[in-house]
Amino acid sequence: MAQPSNGVFPLLVGMITAATLSGAAVLVVLNSGCEDPGSYHEHDGVVELIGGCLRPSDLPVAPRETAEPPSPGSSDPFVAR
Repeated sequence: MAQPSNGVFPLLVGMITAATLSGAAVLVVLNSGCEDPGSYHEHDGVVELIGGCLRPSDLPVAPRETAEPPSPGSSDPFVAR
């Protein structure tokens, strides 16, 4: 009985796995239940998603830290004098 070469079985398993995962991804997207995919619009240099099935609570955003300017008498070496 002939043995297949060493690389055939891992290649075949990889291809089957990729096809299975791709099929599962397509089924998840088709069954997501979102009728309005939304669209991206740019205004004032900001890109915004208009429509779609996302709610603000779906995308938690960390608050931005505001940088305070150094005081005039600062010993910070990067402050222009």
